[in-house]
Amino acid sequence: MIVTLLKKKFVDELHWIDEEEMLDLVAIAQSSPGAIAVNGAIVVGYKLAGLLGVLVSVLGAILPPFFILTTLSFFYGMFRENHIIQSMLKGMNAGVAAVIISVVCDMAAGIIASRDLLLIVIMLLAFVANYIFGINVVLIILVTALFGGLYTLLREKKSKKDMKEDLHR
Repeated sequence: MIVTLLKKKFVDELHWIDEEEMLDLVAIAQSSPGAIAVNGAIVVGYKLAGLLGVLVSVLGAILPPFFILTTLSFFYGMFRENHIIQSMLKGMNAGVAAVIISVVCDMAAGIIASRDLLLIVIMLLAFVANYIFGINVVLIILVTALFGGLYTLLREKKSKKDMKEDLHR
């Protein structure tokens, strides 16, 4: 969810970074321990303004939720018993699901646009493995990361071989 928001803001609206850089920065942020929003803020802040950018972006990512949650915690008892608030929270679940579906569609569209049959098959197998067979998502991520790494190595090796052959011609 946060990745889509970061992309819309930094890539589409502000044009601070391009989409390729965004994917690299998100990969770094996701591989670091902690919340993706804070990690994303750190890497984008550092890219744009160095250490000052890190400080400002971390404060911008942490302070608003901190103040909102602190304020809400004072009123939690009233919210817990209020049926209107409970209905709103249930409705928000649909919004979260819509954002997740949007991210999945964006990612799938990128894979399909590549017209790489192997990547499309891996994407479909990952879906089937989780949705139909209930295989743990962490295991699916590890296996697809292994396949992705091997596939990239093989493609680079083939590309270098093709370049060497072109030079000899």
